[in-house]
Amino acid sequence: MGLHLTSLAELRDNQASIQRFQARVVAIQMVVLVCFVLLLTRLVYLQIIRHEDLLEQAEDNRTAVLPTVPPRGTIMDRNGVVLASNYSAYTLEITPAKVPDLDTTIDALAELVDIQAKDRKRFKRLREESKSFDSLPIRTRLSDEEVARFSAQRYRFPGVDVKARLFRQYPYGELASHVIGYIGRINVKDKERIEDDEEDGNYRGTEYIGKLGVEQKYERELHGTTGVQEIETSAGGRAIRRLSSRPAIPGQNIVLSIDIQLQKLIEDLYGPRRGALVALDPKTGEVLAFVSKPTFDPNLFVEGIDVENWRALSESIDKPLLNRALRGTYPPGSTYKPFMALGALTTGKRSASTLINDNGSWTYGGHTFRSHGDGGLGPVDMVRSIVLSSNVYYYSLANEMGVDTIHDFMKPLGFGQITGIDLPGEVRGVLPSTAWKRNTYKRPEQQKWFGGETISLGIGQGYNAFTMLQLATATTMLANGGNKFTPHVVQATQDALTHQQQAVPQDPIASLGFKPEHLDVIRNGLMGVATSGTSAQVFAGSAYQSAGKTGTAQAVTIGQNDKYNASKMSEHQRDHALYMAFAPANDPQIALAVIVENAGFGAAQAAPIARRVFDYWLLGQYPSEEDIAASQLGQSGRPIGLPRAKKDVPLNPISRKRN
Repeated sequence: MGLHLTSLAELRDNQASIQRFQARVVAIQMVVLVCFVLLLTRLVYLQIIRHEDLLEQAEDNRTAVLPTVPPRGTIMDRNGVVLASNYSAYTLEITPAKVPDLDTTIDALAELVDIQAKDRKRFKRLREESKSFDSLPIRTRLSDEEVARFSAQRYRFPGVDVKARLFRQYPYGELASHVIGYIGRINVKDKERIEDDEEDGNYRGTEYIGKLGVEQKYERELHGTTGVQEIETSAGGRAIRRLSSRPAIPGQNIVLSIDIQLQKLIEDLYGPRRGALVALDPKTGEVLAFVSKPTFDPNLFVEGIDVENWRALSESIDKPLLNRALRGTYPPGSTYKPFMALGALTTGKRSASTLINDNGSWTYGGHTFRSHGDGGLGPVDMVRSIVLSSNVYYYSLANEMGVDTIHDFMKPLGFGQITGIDLPGEVRGVLPSTAWKRNTYKRPEQQKWFGGETISLGIGQGYNAFTMLQLATATTMLANGGNKFTPHVVQATQDALTHQQQAVPQDPIASLGFKPEHLDVIRNGLMGVATSGTSAQVFAGSAYQSAGKTGTAQAVTIGQNDKYNASKMSEHQRDHALYMAFAPANDPQIALAVIVENAGFGAAQAAPIARRVFDYWLLGQYPSEEDIAASQLGQSGRPIGLPRAKKDVPLNPISRKRN
């Protein structure tokens, strides 16, 4: 009986154990089933739902798409002289994100290659402007020996590499730098502008962009089209073979209308003096010379200008970075008188034969406006008023015309207007009117126009403030019979491979409708200036007849009872010297406007520069060395010494140095 009871208990225990075992098996089966379902779900997700995406990622891991940066187009003058080009050189570059200790790495690199303090400063500035994974140059233009030394030790420097790059160079240095401009590294603002223009794809791999002048204005043409290469890579990222490629399209070359030898002559004639000169072809609107002095070396900016050079340029009292021809505004002085005279004829305010007695002064509202001392010029008609530069004649004329009539006549000539030249940064200047004053000043008592303010406008003073580009453009309209062109510095683009040129489209010509007989009166006056007037001595013996007008403009206001005395004023407060002219008078080939800042009389300082420009352009003559030296000192009148043929004067590029 006891044995039987024991067997029953054991049987029940065995059955309980079997049940527990079976429960565990079922649980394990459920876990396995769930895992299998999860695995199957994952496989379905990866193989079906994300198949295309993962296939693309796998292909990307197998291949690399590399941009091919196009060579930047060159810039040349009208005669094919290259003014901006590229050259290949090696650069030592660091990717900060891949370098654990930058300072230690740079110190070690300095034992292999020449790394100066300015290189370190430039690298530091580039780091602040760039992302950590950008490749940044610590040294540019490595010598072959430096490349070899680094290559032998390259294993010591992860994140550092030598790259072959194209560098921009300006072979003539400071010459025409305000026109040509320069390139620099792409910064945050540049990137935003590129993205806004939806050009970011075309700038992959590009590190430089045009910053000023033609380099900036024609950036799209000069840059070209970026190419791509698709490379098959190994698991370690090594290139195995090229799968496909689309070659880069080089940027187009830009052909300027400027004659660079004429540009150099003018810049040399200025010497250390400040000023601007714009010379145009009055038949086409082409810019033949576009001078702003002093100037600067654009090569300084290509790789990032150092602090010392930047401070020297930006803090100089002479403002070499200011493009005076485009952005400098000045009162035109007496060069404004021919346009006032044409305005009088066109509006019917005064005839050419009307006589005005110039007794040396003119009074309005109790204020005396002086002219030519106390003696005056006596009775003058319109032609004589231009030849002898009578202030009294134009004081009274301005009063008769009124400020708004003057404004409405001068505006179509381009005074105080944007000319539309193909250079960035042009300023408008000031062509005053009653509406202009109301919109310019805030207080009601400042907004009112007073009759006395009109008087000085007649002789190019008062609120008048124009650029030499505007004055030169207006002068072309006196020369060509009233035809208005848009001035331009670029003639054509040129295919870098075929060298075929395509003219840049220009705005249509607009006629201002001046009467020929009115223009003849003005032209007779301007020719008289060069034959018997204020610039007669400068143009004595010239082989052509020119037409021009001298001007002297105040840099600071002189009190009513005070007399101008240059010796008692600081140099930057003295009068500006101006001249506007065209030649030959009967068939103009060139027109210009020139200013020499704080130099005094236009006849003595500005007209001599114009004479030498005309001799070069019309006669092919280049001044003698002694004549250039005298001109730089402001001591030249008519040319001295034996002039040279321009073809015999070499134009030598500067030697390239490492910055």
